[in-house]
Amino acid sequence: MRLSTKGRYGTRVLLDLALHQGEKLTPLKDIARRQEISLSYLEHLIAPLIAGKIIESTRGPQGGISLIKRPKEIKLSEVIQLLEGPIAPVSCLIDPEVYPCSRSCAVRDTWDEMRKAMDGVLESTTLQDLVERQEQKEKKLGKRNH
Repeated sequence: MRLSTKGRYGTRVLLDLALHQGEKLTPLKDIARRQEISLSYLEHLIAPLIAGKIIESTRGPQGGISLIKRPKEIKLSEVIQLLEGPIAPVSCLIDPEVYPCSRSCAVRDTWDEMRKAMDGVLESTTLQDLVERQEQKEKKLGKRNH
């Protein structure tokens, strides 16, 4: 199972915001430059995060985006759900009717265990956890990578 660009880039955008949260508003062009994401894609990417009330956007010359919630209140499960939809390695976990024998399928049980493991990691990891990991990596490398 692979996350799409939306999930990967969206998480990077939120990490960037959290690392620069001392700035009231962060211009999209600054995030696009630091994260090497096109500005047009970034504009498209933030819409679900705004709708999900994770970030807010202010227009105008002094505008930008900012986190609504504190990083420790943002779980990766919420982020991935907004950007990717339900996490499931096979469609019959989301809709058992897709495969008529899904309820009696032993293989489906394995895929469900895999989904639960992924959900557990995403549910137990917050944006603050990523901030701390990033800061540790930068300290170890002696530089700032974003």
